[in-house]
Amino acid sequence: MQTKLGRLLAVTFATIAFFLYPILCHAAAEASAPEAAITSALCQVVYRVDEIPSAQGYSYIFYGNAFFINEQGYLVTAAHVVSNFRNGGQPYVLVGPPQGPRRVLEAPLVAVDWEHDVAVLRATPNPFKNETSITYLRLSDEAPSRGDTVLSASFRPSDIENAHSLDVPIEDFSRTKVLDYQFHWENGNRSEVVLFGQQIVPGQSGSPLVSADSNGVVGIVLGQWLHPTVIPSGANGRDRTVAAGAALRIHYAISLLEKQHIAWHAVSGAPQEIESSAQQAKRFTPGVPLSVVGTPYPPEAVYGGDVMLDGLVDSDGKLTDLRVVRGESFFLENALSAVRTWTFSPARREGRAVESRIGIVFQFPTSFLYHMTSPEHRYEEPLANSKDRGGLPVLTVEPDYPVNSIAEGSVVLYELIDARGRVASTSVLGGVESLTEPTEAAVSKWQFVPGKEGGAETESAVIVVVTFRRPALR
Repeated sequence: MQTKLGRLLAVTFATIAFFLYPILCHAAAEASAPEAAITSALCQVVYRVDEIPSAQGYSYIFYGNAFFINEQGYLVTAAHVVSNFRNGGQPYVLVGPPQGPRRVLEAPLVAVDWEHDVAVLRATPNPFKNETSITYLRLSDEAPSRGDTVLSASFRPSDIENAHSLDVPIEDFSRTKVLDYQFHWENGNRSEVVLFGQQIVPGQSGSPLVSADSNGVVGIVLGQWLHPTVIPSGANGRDRTVAAGAALRIHYAISLLEKQHIAWHAVSGAPQEIESSAQQAKRFTPGVPLSVVGTPYPPEAVYGGDVMLDGLVDSDGKLTDLRVVRGESFFLENALSAVRTWTFSPARREGRAVESRIGIVFQFPTSFLYHMTSPEHRYEEPLANSKDRGGLPVLTVEPDYPVNSIAEGSVVLYELIDARGRVASTSVLGGVESLTEPTEAAVSKWQFVPGKEGGAETESAVIVVVTFRRPALR
């Protein structure tokens, strides 16, 4: 009886395994496919020390990572990775699978944007003519949302002090989440970065940050974010401070590539198809604020209010042609005084600075501990008959003032609005402890109409300034 039962169970398990094996193998292949695609496009950026290789290959000095973006041998990396070659010298890249064989190729600098920390190299000779183990990555200027999964991969020598080209490098691969968007300020310049939940180790700079949804590169890893990154409280009600990685938004690299007329592959294109010049010419990056300040809450205001403005950021980054959409006088005066001090990096199309319109919203929440009226406000479509405008809200929500807070001041957010009026990304330009999180929560419920250019709906930027006054008790 037991023998028959054992045989029956064995046959049953074998049958199940027969049908499940292909499924499990396919799932495993799918899971490893993104990692394989990323690592096959990765290169180490090095300086070759030897003129003649030894039994271990060439010895080299390691600087960071780069990744191929087309089959012509062009690579993208962070500019600080190649900063030692700013005044001369020749960078190299190690090309080939980590297990070998790997070749050391010259990789001269083709273009550098020191302001935004992005550089373009070109491997010489073009390895795609002979190598079958390498590929390129597609780029995506879509901004992944908070909580979306992203992938990060890089190579680094196992022995940094005594590195050789025939050594098998250490592969760092992680699957993590987008935490936030911030503006990175250094040497008087601002660049938008995406923060993700990975502690970066030295040598990972220049590697790609890839969206798990689109498999497109959404950022270039810069290094460890040196400011505390707080994850909002979950079910346990406790916020967490984590060590985050920072990656430059890929649109800065796209602008540099287009300015140099270097072809690149988009995730939306057909396989092996490079975007045409006409498609690239349409690619647009909204202006970025360099200096934005908030405004005091008017002492004469009994209840809250808001101000909506539409401004033109010209090709020099100056804010001109400021149009008032709505706003009561004492709120409006404070808002205009603040806005006239703001400065911008202009919008770009095909790498060139262009003028663009931008939406500006000031909100002054009613200063009571509890809302006495509805915190939602609906509006008719702003500047509906205008052929040109920035994105502006048609529904706003006032944030809740934290019960245990006594803080005052302005929280400043930078919103990118797509051509359908949806929020593509949100960055915090200025915050106030205990007030930033409720502001972001409220603004995430706002609804917008898209910007317009020549009557056609287009993506645009909106700056939101929410100014709090310490609540008065009822």
